[in-house]
Amino acid sequence: MAELLIELFCEEIPAGLQARAANDLSSLVTRALDSLNPRDATPVWGPRRIALILTVDDVVPASTQSERGPRESAPEQALAGFLRKHGATREMLTQENGFWVLNREIPAVSARDRIAAALPDLLWRFPWPKSMRWGDEGTTQSSLFTWVRPLRRILCLLDGAVVPFSLAREGDDAHGLASSDLSEGHRFLAPEPFHVTSAAQWRTELAARHVVVEAAKRESRISAGIAALADGAGLRVVDDPGLVEEVAGLTEYPSPLLGSIDAAFMDLPPEVMQVSMRVNQRYFALRTAEGAAAPHFAFVANMTFADDGELTIAGNERVLRARFADARHFWDLDRARTLESRVAALDAVTFHAKLGSQGARVARIERLAAEIAPLVGADPSHAARAARLAKADLTTGMVGEFPELQGVMGRYYALHDGEDAAVAEAVSAHYQPKGAADDTPRAPVSIAVALADRLDLLAGFFAIGETPTGSGDPYALRRAALGVIRIVRDNALRLDLRAVITAAEGGFPDAIRPAADTGLIAFLADRLRVQLRSEGARHDVLSAVLAGGLDGDLTRLLARTEALAAMLETEDGRNLLAASKRAANILRIEEKKDGPHDGRPDPSLYREPAERGLAEALTEAVPTIHAALMHERFDEAMRAAAGLRPSLDRFFEHVTVNDADPALRANRLALLAALRHTLTPIADFGQIEG
Repeated sequence: MAELLIELFCEEIPAGLQARAANDLSSLVTRALDSLNPRDATPVWGPRRIALILTVDDVVPASTQSERGPRESAPEQALAGFLRKHGATREMLTQENGFWVLNREIPAVSARDRIAAALPDLLWRFPWPKSMRWGDEGTTQSSLFTWVRPLRRILCLLDGAVVPFSLAREGDDAHGLASSDLSEGHRFLAPEPFHVTSAAQWRTELAARHVVVEAAKRESRISAGIAALADGAGLRVVDDPGLVEEVAGLTEYPSPLLGSIDAAFMDLPPEVMQVSMRVNQRYFALRTAEGAAAPHFAFVANMTFADDGELTIAGNERVLRARFADARHFWDLDRARTLESRVAALDAVTFHAKLGSQGARVARIERLAAEIAPLVGADPSHAARAARLAKADLTTGMVGEFPELQGVMGRYYALHDGEDAAVAEAVSAHYQPKGAADDTPRAPVSIAVALADRLDLLAGFFAIGETPTGSGDPYALRRAALGVIRIVRDNALRLDLRAVITAAEGGFPDAIRPAADTGLIAFLADRLRVQLRSEGARHDVLSAVLAGGLDGDLTRLLARTEALAAMLETEDGRNLLAASKRAANILRIEEKKDGPHDGRPDPSLYREPAERGLAEALTEAVPTIHAALMHERFDEAMRAAAGLRPSLDRFFEHVTVNDADPALRANRLALLAALRHTLTPIADFGQIEG
């Protein structure tokens, strides 16, 4: 058993690529060294290094490799070809079970030799999403070896001893890169190389040289440091785990500091200040105890300080003033024009080559939002107005600079223009939900515009055949469909999605408008199925309810699903399921022979009390079930269906369905068909497991 330490030291790696690269290194090395039984792999990453620590066996043990050749009776040419292929002679063969067999003795290989043989090719083929070539100082020659950024050192130790290998190939010295026992500390605070003897010593030396090795520790240091600074000023940090992770990938020795914001910029929208700080400078926004934007910001330096960071803070404050001055310019310039005056410019913005401009899309959303509004309790004129202005901020300078502020800036500009508050809110909220963790809109006008926006998107791309595939969804149609589902569910909306989709399709020109089903309803049904599965719902119950197609009223469909699932938790429900499946199986077999048995059962042909009992139970249950379904009393419908269980049990216990008398057989099959007809409006019980 031996400890293997690999460190690949290079120029600064983009923060978003570090973790993936370290994990790729781990999987590639463990796969390449499989014969050494690699275990306990620990990938490590940071701004200038990816590393791997793992345990391997000391040696690949000797083994015998057997290759079965042609049959003993095969022509001589076949045997000669086999020997040629494996570089063997006839004397090396044995005969086993009628075949020629070549047994080779594979000698033991030391871990050192196995690693040295595997790593060069692995590094040449390393799967960076983007990589580069570079030149060396003092030479015009360039290597074909690529890395994400120039690779400077390769540390490779097995139990403290260097595993010697080089990346050089014939005619390519690969920048002279070869394994060694050297590493480096912080670029500025401890740049001198040092010798490494073990993974533990490597960690200790790096810590002494101002490098926090583990990304999780850097993240914790950043979060805790910023929180402490904020607490000390009576403030709180705006939660941003993505930024913490990114900054941890930019700093080897993170040192949080607190700066001040010039009071002249505090009237900028908080979202503008936060996005400008985050996107341009990787600064953290702070809030007061009341939730208002604070006149301070936090940032992380990659240094230590003799002056408590005063000079560094002053420099970052100066940079931020320049950034906010740019934001102020956009803020003032954008408000010089109304959103309404910007709508016409959307005609010159292409949405999609086959679907026209953003202006045409806005006109469709405006019409559709007005149609949806009465269905969700919104004012149609407000919904139409909000839809008309919803995309106008795409032409503003602020959104051009910070696309993530689309909708947010539209709301501010709409309020500045004197638009109704519900209209302004919808301009922003119609983008929600942007992801699984985002809230859905709750105000009626916002709901109408949000649904219109997504349904126009879905109807358009399905009409031109640009639908998601297993390998891609370039227009985020799955997210749009899930957005529709979440908006309907979260607000318990009662609207017919089929009718609304038809209305959305009707907004397109004749050349695009679909003449047949585009599959959009089925796509929504599939997205609903995926969503409910992720929430732990039984997929078979949902499939049973969806067997007849997607009910356009999702709220009604989900209520049916919940009622059916609850019934199946009862003893009567489980027994009804078993008996109905038995009935369905009998019908399937017999109807293959002589066609459907959907005729009305003849009471004069009942010979057993159990037959009449089932018929009477059905006669009593059918109107109850139908009335309950019609009035959406699904629990009542399920109870009435479950009440059939005793009569159905007695029927199967005392009645022979396939009677020798053809008339009795046909009548009993008709009775089972009547049962099927009674249960079908509830669900397809054949889809349910159990």
